Amino acid sequence: MEVINNHVSIRSFKNKPIEQNLLRNILYSGTRASTTGNMQLYSVIVSEKQEMKEKLVPLHFNQKVAQAAPVLLTFVADFNRFSKWCKWSFAKPGYSNFLSFITASIDALLVAQNVCVAAENNDLGICYLGTTTYNAKEIIEVLELPKLTFPVTTVAIGYPDERPDLTDRIPLDGVIHNEKYSDYTKDRLNELYSFKENLESSKQFVKENEKETLAQVFTDVRYKEKDNEFFSLKMLETLRGQGFLK
Repeated sequence: MEVINNHVSIRSFKNKPIEQNLLRNILYSGTRASTTGNMQLYSVIVSEKQEMKEKLVPLHFNQKVAQAAPVLLTFVADFNRFSKWCKWSFAKPGYSNFLSFITASIDALLVAQNVCVAAENNDLGICYLGTTTYNAKEIIEVLELPKLTFPVTTVAIGYPDERPDLTDRIPLDGVIHNEKYSDYTKDRLNELYSFKENLESSKQFVKENEKETLAQVFTDVRYKEKDNEFFSLKMLETLRGQGFLK
């Protein structure tokens, strides 16, 4: 519990490769994750060669963490493998639909989290790259992913060259609902977010972006409606192209 409760995202890595047996053991731990019907509807693309990482880094908006990591792991929702097995076993697969995409995505994300926990248990650092779905179409092209696959997240992994402080979290009572969902009042939300809003780093964040509130930094700067709609349409088009939407 101590390792997982002290998780921090690492964005600076030592110039030190990950030994192959260790990497394979960590990936094996990923495969022990629960999956839907034990179908294992995922694949993991391991990118270690510099030439391949140079193709991927721009698709992750040239984040320094993507540049610095010795290994990038792209976790792929994958119904291609299972569908081909079904066809070649005289069974008719029916997985060209949105539900199957969600099912395979859940599998891939469960595996990704297992990999991250295993990595940290072996003194490695990790950082999720939320940019994967933004540029899924281009990542599909670079990694030569077939139909009925879709990249859902990428994890940068390596030996940490920093030790950041723990990031803030909403109090546990703010995310736990007993028996049924209890909606939030304005007073309750003010209580839950007051700690985050009053951090010096948050106040600086607001000031630097010339906003009035921390929430405005998220809605007006970091995750804008216009961008969300653009990437949503792009993602839907890619899903259609990959055979998950008819």
